[in-house]
Amino acid sequence: MKIGTLNLTSLTKKEKKDLQILALFTSVYCRDHHVGERKSLSRLPQQLVVLERYVCCPDCLDFLEYAIERRLQCPVEEDPNCKHCQIHCYRSGHREKVREIMRYSGKTLIKRGRLDLLWHYFF
Repeated sequence: MKIGTLNLTSLTKKEKKDLQILALFTSVYCRDHHVGERKSLSRLPQQLVVLERYVCCPDCLDFLEYAIERRLQCPVEEDPNCKHCQIHCYRSGHREKVREIMRYSGKTLIKRGRLDLLWHYFF
């Protein structure tokens, strides 16, 4: 299933922020680990058009589309915190990939002065 085909009602402010952080972290990781042509997500619903500014290689773009799709279909209603969740939405290979991306990008962005991400990192 592609993001553009998902039936989105209205996303909460927290869901939009979570998706933006996911796209930012994936973009930072990709920039520092992969070379080659980068593209942005395409065919996004109007509510997610802000994610088009994050560019990634084709492999990271596939991962990002998968991760966004899983986040949008998350069955946890209130404040999902994936690292403490009992339901694992990601396949095992993707679960390791998202941990690697979050660990690397979180540290990198905090070192570059994005202290606002500390709140997201710890909670």
